[in-house]
Amino acid sequence: MENQYDIVVIGSGPGGYVSAIRAAQLGYRVAIVEKYNTLGGTCTNVGCIPAKALLDSSEHYHQAKDQFHAHGIQVDNIALDFTQFIRRKSEVVQQNTSGLVYLMKKNKIDVHTGVGSFVDKTHLKVTGTDKTTVLTSRYFVIATGSKPSSIPGVTIDKQRIITSTEGLSLAARPASMVIIGGGVIGVEMASVYARIGTEVTIIEYTDSLIPTMDKELGKALQKTLSKLHIRVLLNSKVQSAANTGTSASVQFLDAAGQTQQLTADYCMVAVGRKAYTEGLNLSAVGITPEKNGKIKVDAQLQTSVPNIYAIGDVIDGPMLAHKAEEEGTFVAEVIHGLKPHIKYDFIPSVVYTWPEVAAAGATEEQLKAQGVTYKVGKFPYLASARARASMDTDGFVKVLVSPQYGEVLGVHIIGPRAADVIAQCVVSMEYEITAGELAHLCYAHPTYSEALKDAYLVATGQGAINI
Repeated sequence: MENQYDIVVIGSGPGGYVSAIRAAQLGYRVAIVEKYNTLGGTCTNVGCIPAKALLDSSEHYHQAKDQFHAHGIQVDNIALDFTQFIRRKSEVVQQNTSGLVYLMKKNKIDVHTGVGSFVDKTHLKVTGTDKTTVLTSRYFVIATGSKPSSIPGVTIDKQRIITSTEGLSLAARPASMVIIGGGVIGVEMASVYARIGTEVTIIEYTDSLIPTMDKELGKALQKTLSKLHIRVLLNSKVQSAANTGTSASVQFLDAAGQTQQLTADYCMVAVGRKAYTEGLNLSAVGITPEKNGKIKVDAQLQTSVPNIYAIGDVIDGPMLAHKAEEEGTFVAEVIHGLKPHIKYDFIPSVVYTWPEVAAAGATEEQLKAQGVTYKVGKFPYLASARARASMDTDGFVKVLVSPQYGEVLGVHIIGPRAADVIAQCVVSMEYEITAGELAHLCYAHPTYSEALKDAYLVATGQGAINI
């Protein structure tokens, strides 16, 4: 029985560890394979969790420095201990990875450390630093995630031309930073460093920040980031980046097509991520990744090899930890013969700037392109009593509603605690609760979520009634 399993999960990120735990709960003998010495993958170690720790720490510092006086709190000689700033982030990561070790033991999941490589469709070789083990399994789940990608002319050297991974553990606070890419990672890291005094410039190729989200959100986010003195250059195309020894030099074409150059302590590349399947030896089982490096799966997340499944960033769809988690559970339940489902249209997207940005469902641009008729209900946080009390009046709630049935087609929020408020919107769309019904629920007063109620009231033609 040693090294013989029902299910082997390759990769211990959110998709992998959730899949392993769910499979164990269903009674299977499960192993998880992880190439690094800590569990949790990118999200736990160098992604979601450490980024949020730094975002929270930097926001506390920013508030103490620039906003506490408005509350009558006098703080003299405030200073940032950058070493402790980074150390606390590392402590948060350690707490989370320790929690995953506990969960593996609790669910009797074997952990094999090393690079997993297919021998054939029922055997996986795991090559560690001191030994090689061959695992036998009825099923495999590929959950190897993704790695930061770059663009032509820009080579990441992890010294002066870095990714968010290196940006989470710098030795000292940089005086300046150029960030290539105004997507989720770019604006979050820009927020972290701008709050603690770094001069930040974002260079974005498209005409909007967070370009995959509703255009109004990008415009509003740019406005609020400007209050942190973040410089945003849209419609600009980076040509090259070079490590000059003590700084990084970035050359780009501006919106007018003119060549420009910026020099900063660091250039952070935040242009997205690419599927990571290196070392898996997929050819041994007859799986050929697509041109974008991703693995093709069917509606059951099954690859071309019936007993091998793939989830998360290595397959199509948004590269989101919670999307991977849902797919991890989905696969375990499919293998068990259950009938789970995932509604990809309702998977929320979140940006952890402050104010936060969150959305679920269709954007206005998508509805227009599809020729779908809709009504808009919009309510500004400037009119929210709770937001005024906390001095968080930037942003708005926008709901898109079908005029025929009152179906909620999309919700787009930029405002305080948007990441938490969006959960109610996902529930409403998942279970087809109408805008009229949502408008007549009782919301606690004063709360940030009341802005939703007023947006629904506006969308149904009644008009806002709360402050």
